[in-house]
Amino acid sequence: MKNQEELQTESPAAGDGATIAVSPHKQSWLHSRRFRRQIMPWLFIAPITLLHLVVVVGPSVAGMYYSLTEWSGIGKAEFVGLDNFRELFFEDRNFLLALRHNLMWLAFFLTVPFAMALAVATLLAQVRIGSMAIRTAFFIPYVLPSVVVASIWRMLLDPRLGFGVALENWGIKGLAYPYLGDKNTALAAIAFVDNWHWWGFLMILFLTAMQSIPSDLYDAAKIDGANRWQEFLHVTLPGIRPTVFFMLMMTAIWSFLVFDYVWILTHGGPAGSSEMLATYLYKQAFQRFEAGYGAAIGITMSAIAGVMATIFVLLRRRGWDV
Repeated sequence: MKNQEELQTESPAAGDGATIAVSPHKQSWLHSRRFRRQIMPWLFIAPITLLHLVVVVGPSVAGMYYSLTEWSGIGKAEFVGLDNFRELFFEDRNFLLALRHNLMWLAFFLTVPFAMALAVATLLAQVRIGSMAIRTAFFIPYVLPSVVVASIWRMLLDPRLGFGVALENWGIKGLAYPYLGDKNTALAAIAFVDNWHWWGFLMILFLTAMQSIPSDLYDAAKIDGANRWQEFLHVTLPGIRPTVFFMLMMTAIWSFLVFDYVWILTHGGPAGSSEMLATYLYKQAFQRFEAGYGAAIGITMSAIAGVMATIFVLLRRRGWDV
């Protein structure tokens, strides 16, 4: 006879006659609303939270500590306080030059690719036949690996074998120029290559946002006598504003993290004319073995990205539809 103080449940692993006693109090606690709503979610996210602590939070805290030290990456680190940051902002001209290049990169990528993406997305929104093929063609450069894209463009921009030589053979002179080898054009050439792969992704996002705008708004604008430009200003832009502002923030953050195209094409040269914060960090940490100084550069980059994200959050709290 079963005891009324406990609940007998059969265990298939132990055979037909085996039972496991479960206290009614324990059973009610496991199925309580408080357990399901407050404790069970934490049990599900515990593994990924632990992984985040080990992979992200731990290295971040270590980076903050090593930014305050003089450390070669091997052996014991010597604590020097804020000396690394003082040297960065008041003595290191190469760092200030790299920061200036990142600001120029930011100005370029917040204007040129956005203008191109908005213009082409607006035109493609009117296309019905073959639109998927056109979108795919514009999107393919984004999914190509950066190593492949940079290698292709390095050959195309070669002054001896690139497209400039081919155009000269066809009678178009003046384009066989070492764009990546001239300190006056290296940064612009890299920005052109990066933009070639980036703007199509922006265009797809803007086009998707445009297609979610109710057509009734455009019909109402036409009834009111609005032309295409007025429709774009008063219907399209307000409709895709959250997407545009979000991508402005992400592009601003990514502009301070650019590394791959610069490193593959010029390694920051010639003569530091295309040096970026990320490439300068890499050289300090892994070529000159000044890991503590490199950590200070990394913390500075993280602080800049944090400022960008904070601006976005403040705008949302003030009621901006971003």
